[in-house]
Amino acid sequence: MIISKQKPFEEVLEFLKDKEKIFITGCSLCATSCMTGGEKQIAEMKEKLEKEGKTVTGSVILDPSCHKLQVRSTLKKQKAALGEADAVLCMACGDGTQTVANFAKVPVYPANDTLFIGEVERIGHYSEACRACGECELGWTAGICPITRCAKSLLNGPCGGAKDGKCEINSENDCAWILIYNRLKEMGKLDTLLEMKAPKDYSKSANPKKLVVGK
Repeated sequence: MIISKQKPFEEVLEFLKDKEKIFITGCSLCATSCMTGGEKQIAEMKEKLEKEGKTVTGSVILDPSCHKLQVRSTLKKQKAALGEADAVLCMACGDGTQTVANFAKVPVYPANDTLFIGEVERIGHYSEACRACGECELGWTAGICPITRCAKSLLNGPCGGAKDGKCEINSENDCAWILIYNRLKEMGKLDTLLEMKAPKDYSKSANPKKLVVGK
């Protein structure tokens, strides 16, 4: 899931300082789950903007905000409310905001900061799990990502700086390589660590990336 958090309201107001009529979009998936762009958050944002003298011409939850065809179709149905707006405030991730900007005829501004691809530990608690590096390493690390979970993204074991099982960069984080070692040991696959891994081909994560599936 794409994890996001709402920007400070003051920053949102700075984006909209010269705009009077605002249309708000949210997202049915990640932003709703993160409580940054669901129905409740849109209602709260509408109320705050109106207290600042803004007019909210309308709002819509996109399903999802990153799906170009869905966004185009949904926004067409909101043509009247969008036509009255000076700007669109997008309560989604950065990708969703860019998708909306492809079709809006007015400036589109982000209400959220996009943080990482992560796991839901429980409601309101998220942890980074994947950096979309383009070449997944999980097959030999017992399902624990050394690129994301290790602060140094090491591929050939720990740096040696861990203390009491914690990372030397951030003592709140477990050392990824100790986690990997322990899980491989439980699985009886410690011999996996005997093979030296070649330097990672980071060209596979060069931006921007595209993928076309099928013909």
